[in-house]
Amino acid sequence: MVAVLTVTMGIVAFLLAGGFVEWIFTSMREATIRSQLGHIQVVRPGYMTKGIADPYHYLLPARSAALESLLQAEGVESVAQRLAFSGLVSHGDVTVTFIGEGIEPERELVISNEIVLSSGKNLTQPNEKAALLGEGLAKNLGVEPGDDIVLLVTTANGAANAIEVKVSGAFLTDSKEFDDNALRLPIDLARKLMRVEGATSWVVLLDKTERTQTMVGRLRALLPERDFEVIPWTDLADFYNKTVLLYSKQIDLMMYVIGMLIVLTISNTQMTSVLERTTEIGTIMAMGQHSSRVLQIFLIEGFLIGIIGGVTGVSTGYLLATVLSIVGIPMPPPPGMIVGFTAEILVNGKMVIDALLLALVTTLLASVLPARKASRMNIVDALRCNQ
Repeated sequence: MVAVLTVTMGIVAFLLAGGFVEWIFTSMREATIRSQLGHIQVVRPGYMTKGIADPYHYLLPARSAALESLLQAEGVESVAQRLAFSGLVSHGDVTVTFIGEGIEPERELVISNEIVLSSGKNLTQPNEKAALLGEGLAKNLGVEPGDDIVLLVTTANGAANAIEVKVSGAFLTDSKEFDDNALRLPIDLARKLMRVEGATSWVVLLDKTERTQTMVGRLRALLPERDFEVIPWTDLADFYNKTVLLYSKQIDLMMYVIGMLIVLTISNTQMTSVLERTTEIGTIMAMGQHSSRVLQIFLIEGFLIGIIGGVTGVSTGYLLATVLSIVGIPMPPPPGMIVGFTAEILVNGKMVIDALLLALVTTLLASVLPARKASRMNIVDALRCNQ
């Protein structure tokens, strides 16, 4: 019972900790996709390496057969054009730099549905003379919805241009750095401001995130390689990728620690069991059982402890994860954020398999040394034990 409970508690700890981190990964992934990047971005070849400094030499057409084919592709939920630009924004005596995006308001409502409005309202009309600001940028300027701001930019041909717009609202994403610098305009207004036509990227939203790599292959076959570059969100989400790598290593370390604790506890329990059953071991060996049979008995016992403890641990862990997810786990704001969140615990099939393997492998390893000791007992000494 002690051995089974040890395995059970170790598996429960593994599932709860791993499930919490898995939920964080999933939540961060969807927030990154549905507030900034989309699932796939289509750009001109070379835009990601050279176009950041000179984006208007890599413009996509505002209307084309390729864009229509993207909209009709199976599994594509929405496609929105974006125009990247930057400049200075002023309100009263305050002037700060910004990084802007011209967006299609109606389509962007679908793609950027993870953006949280902290005040005001979203952009809704393509010809609306308004701007949506990141929460940090709005605070730096000291503006509220309805205030007027002036945008000053250098156009594609090198001339200066300015426009006055109203603040429609402020938004929050999972990236404070983005919120401190971001500004969005309707794309028609952004084109007029920059004196260009077209877009710097087409942002594609899929019906399922899991289909990203498959759709990347299909779109690369659909769009001419010389004219278009298809980039999955994973190639653009540097912060997300590094976060996943960091926490995955921590989960692996936790699994090794739990495994070591299980091995030490089960090994100690099994060794005690061998000492307590020395006379019985001597008796069955005297009756003709081979030492390999004794070895097998203790290994089977370890295997059964692993099976029972693993299944019990997975069942208990899944039940606790479900209850905690329903109740919710209040969390403080993460580094770089100003808003907390309610976390859940997500237990998936891979974690269940890993947990069962952890239970079985560790208990079998823990049983090897006691089983070997039992199988090598001298029959006479074993029979005379405790006499």
